[in-house]
Amino acid sequence: MTLFRFCNCTLIRNHALVVDDLWIRHGKIIDPEKVFFDERIQADVEYDCRGVLVAPGYIDLQINGAFGHDFSSPDEASEEMLLLVAQKLTAHGVTAFVPTVVSSKPETYKAVLPKYKRRAGSAKDGATILGTHIEGPFIDEKKRGAHRTDFLRKAPNGIEDLLSCYGSFNDVSIITIAPEIPNMIETVIPELVQKYNIVVSVGHSIASLDIGERAVCAGARFITHLFNAMLPFHHRDPGLVGLLTSHRLPTTSIVHYGLIADGIHTHSAAVRLAHRVHPQGLVLVTDAVPALGLPDGTYHMGAEKILVENKRATIAGTQTLCGSIASLAECVQNMRQALLDGEISKHGEVKIDKQFIVECIDAATLHPASVLHIENQKGTLSFGADADFIFLDDKLNVLSTFIAGEQAWTVNDNWSINNLRTKNSSQ
Repeated sequence: MTLFRFCNCTLIRNHALVVDDLWIRHGKIIDPEKVFFDERIQADVEYDCRGVLVAPGYIDLQINGAFGHDFSSPDEASEEMLLLVAQKLTAHGVTAFVPTVVSSKPETYKAVLPKYKRRAGSAKDGATILGTHIEGPFIDEKKRGAHRTDFLRKAPNGIEDLLSCYGSFNDVSIITIAPEIPNMIETVIPELVQKYNIVVSVGHSIASLDIGERAVCAGARFITHLFNAMLPFHHRDPGLVGLLTSHRLPTTSIVHYGLIADGIHTHSAAVRLAHRVHPQGLVLVTDAVPALGLPDGTYHMGAEKILVENKRATIAGTQTLCGSIASLAECVQNMRQALLDGEISKHGEVKIDKQFIVECIDAATLHPASVLHIENQKGTLSFGADADFIFLDDKLNVLSTFIAGEQAWTVNDNWSINNLRTKNSSQ
């Protein structure tokens, strides 16, 4: 079994930047001490990483489509379509993602969801598919955003209404619901969590903080795109935003929240505010629409026609935002810049950027993995984890993407794995 050593690199490990080597065998990150002392062998193949920053691969928990493909379209839904997106996402540093289906008719869910099965990633097939995120239709009409009113539903019969709508919970990882809908807190959330092991996210909601707290105590532990499609923060009732500072939540788990740092959905000051209040819960998501990776123009998502102009995606004929066209790599860069801008405004100069880099990358790697309880496997460069990682330059541009230890994408031949191989390689 070939033993690989990536040397001359800076790793993000244990919430810090460390100068160290990365050892890979059989698609996993391994502890070199055991190799030295137990096996007494050297690496079979060595690569010189030229001082580059090595980070875990990005994980996107909310992406509605990309490169012209719509995850909510029954006409498009197929394993082949998902494979094409998975392959192209590697160019943005994404090594795992959760395809998201927006509010739709029951027949659409029953046609689409069976096509989106969990699948391990590879250099050939692209990013890992971590199950599906169903966003709606059990959401509040007042905060429906781009979701069609005629698709929205209630749950008078509890979990049976969700099963009747979706057809099955197979390969479903996350469901976004509005907790104020009757029966959600009392029966639906506990059953989704305890019986089906699904992450319940609250969003598209007019819930008060009290309702949000009750939902979390019932088992919900994620907030869908914080600040968007929910009541704005108010000093007498902070709404779902107040969950970031609530003292009434279980101490056994962290409430995470998605944040769209595309420069459109969330102002940089709001990014800084959320980060300073609850940094360990921040999860960068794209909420990308099918126009991701494509030029301005008219596209479709679900039953809606969308218009993309000047980096904004709106429902055609309106000013209603309907997702972003930013990649997760761009969101990481935007968050870093937002944090740096705040530091400059306070001190007149940038004091330190290293910790910001770590925290921004954690928000796109470790934190989303933690939401799905796979933080020992994904989103980390710890020993025993999957060897999904990326090379980044000092501006956090993606130079190369690796899945299971094999190169899946590179920006140019200069970063091709063959050109990084050293003369010390024994094979």
